[in-house]
Amino acid sequence: MDKLGMNKFFALMVLAALPLSASAHGPSPQKVEKTIVIKAAPAKVWAIVKDFGHLETWLPPVASTKLETKKDENGVEGIYRTLTLKDGGVINEHLKSSDDAAMKLKYEIVGGVAPVKDYNSTIAVTAGPGAGETTVTWTGRFYRLYSLNPPIPAGQDDETATKFVNTVYDAGLPTLKKVAEDSK
Repeated sequence: MDKLGMNKFFALMVLAALPLSASAHGPSPQKVEKTIVIKAAPAKVWAIVKDFGHLETWLPPVASTKLETKKDENGVEGIYRTLTLKDGGVINEHLKSSDDAAMKLKYEIVGGVAPVKDYNSTIAVTAGPGAGETTVTWTGRFYRLYSLNPPIPAGQDDETATKFVNTVYDAGLPTLKKVAEDSK
């Protein structure tokens, strides 16, 4: 086979393998991003959002929040919270950063009943479109719970993971708006 023939053969082999490799990669990253405008000053909204130990004040599914400082598996000290849900479930989260100047909070889910894996989230508070208004953007990046290829067990799929995150954000942001606008 001449060089041109070998190149064509190689190209065909690569193209033939593409569909197989595309389906064999495991779960795809998922993202949910929600934004709401609140009629309150950014500093006021940020004070509510950054209070990592009192999520129950604006996230309806949460019954209580327990905050603690502890070391991770590498011996690095950090702030963790345990969310006890109204249905009895528990979600454990780690505060990755809280930046007062940028009004941005980053956290991750490290355990519990949430049907997601490698969940990382950012809540950003910025000046809103009008005077005295705030825009809050809540972004989550995550994977489904089941990390292997199909068949995927019920409740561990992309749809379940995305629905869970959407449900949390859709409950939390309007309540955050109400809490911030109603408090003086």
